[in-house]
Amino acid sequence: MRFVFTTLLSIGWLLTAQAQERSLFDSLAYRAEVQATVSGGDYNPLWLNANKYGLSSIKHTNGYLRGAVERPLSRDTGRKWGLGYGLDVAVATGFTSTLVVQQAFVEARWLKGTLTVGAKELPMELKNQELSSGSQTFGINARPIPQVRLALPDYWTISHTKDWIALKGHIAYGKTTDDGWQKDFTNQHHKYTEDMLYHSKAGYLKIGNPEDVLFSVELGGEMATQFGGTCYRFHSDGTPDDVVQQEGGLKGMLRALVPGGKDTVDDDYTGGAGNSLGSWLARFNFDCDEWGFSIYADHFFEDHSSMFLMDYDGYGQGSEWNVKKDRRYFLYALKDIQFGLEIRFLDAPWINTFLCEYLYSKYQSGPVYHDHDEVVSDHLGGQDNFYNHSLYTGWQHWGQVIGNPLFLSPIYNTDGSIEVKNNRSSAFHFGFRGDPIQGLHYRFLGTYLKGYGTYDTPYSEPRSTFSMLAEATYSFADTSRLRGWSMRGALGLDFGTLLGDNYGVQITIAKNGILKKNKK
Repeated sequence: MRFVFTTLLSIGWLLTAQAQERSLFDSLAYRAEVQATVSGGDYNPLWLNANKYGLSSIKHTNGYLRGAVERPLSRDTGRKWGLGYGLDVAVATGFTSTLVVQQAFVEARWLKGTLTVGAKELPMELKNQELSSGSQTFGINARPIPQVRLALPDYWTISHTKDWIALKGHIAYGKTTDDGWQKDFTNQHHKYTEDMLYHSKAGYLKIGNPEDVLFSVELGGEMATQFGGTCYRFHSDGTPDDVVQQEGGLKGMLRALVPGGKDTVDDDYTGGAGNSLGSWLARFNFDCDEWGFSIYADHFFEDHSSMFLMDYDGYGQGSEWNVKKDRRYFLYALKDIQFGLEIRFLDAPWINTFLCEYLYSKYQSGPVYHDHDEVVSDHLGGQDNFYNHSLYTGWQHWGQVIGNPLFLSPIYNTDGSIEVKNNRSSAFHFGFRGDPIQGLHYRFLGTYLKGYGTYDTPYSEPRSTFSMLAEATYSFADTSRLRGWSMRGALGLDFGTLLGDNYGVQITIAKNGILKKNKK
């Protein structure tokens, strides 16, 4: 929480130091929101919980009262510089904590570069925010992580390319905030961490000039590392095993930036320090006057075998068993991937966007893992165990996976362990949305997921679920007496053996507006 409090002090300093600058207070946006969810079955249905930036719950009855103020950077559009800030707090019931500081940030822009300090909800890249099942690396399923983030958030066109090539990306360092929740959830009988640090980086390339052609291609790479902190490990019976102090500081930050080194407990078999993972992304877009479509792919990786689809396999034998002797590599298949198709209709209010996705994560570089030794020199780097790690609690924050929620979040576990127990799956997902009349917006999601557990702990039989969401939002017109008010109703259902049979209703009432500065 120290990071959050520091951010709040920064906001206070900004407001005090710039009190004479009318532009930093005028048009300050606010949002007040109340939400209530009532459900039956084993859990709150999947799509009433998932992809809400962690401000959600799997409990049958939950809700929150939320208030936020924000001055977005867009207020300074047209200037070389820009300043923004925001504070977003909720008081909740049925959640992992009662008081939730969802967002608290200060950010500054110079030309196209942006520096953000604090916790802020960030959108997915190259995917539809409303209809996609989620990104596999940087999704919208978990609470924001407080961080210092330097970014080109929008595409910057490279000079002398006739507007054909553009770049964007970011680099960030931060610290997770769920130490207390981890202790409570595990009852200090299962693996947990304290003071874990976070690093992320990404770069995206766009090729195509909208003035010349109707299509464009986007390519990207996303990568994250969990490092530093203290890792507490336990035996299978819940008794303490050991405490591992991981490397932080400047050296840890550098090794997270350029993966290398080794974990404290590594022996002759060393991998990169910390828990590193990421995705390769690609998207093709076509748009004409009346319609358009996009095809995209997201390949997730946990190590070299899935990142480059090959790994070194040229070690010697006998006394040279750990010496690299030959230029020899083992090749892996490209099987684990998320494919998507998005179709857009510009003049069709009833259905203006349709999306379908296929997700496959059963391969994970194969079922066999063998480190080379004195007897067998071959190295096979299988059993990647997506979203899990031997020291850290995996790719999660406050119990929700940071990536795609179709990897079953640890918050569903009933034994107190923080791990993803179903990461080998195949899934079909679809969604569509529309605006049939003025002020009314709706979306519908449907997902069929078949899970096989993990390589270490497979299900005795595959478990499946069908999850759906029907949601409608009505925003009152600016000319009405209820200007700024909106109401949203959602129905969620799950059927199957993976999540059980669940049903629920969620109601949200919100008020948006602009705070006007009083005249002197």
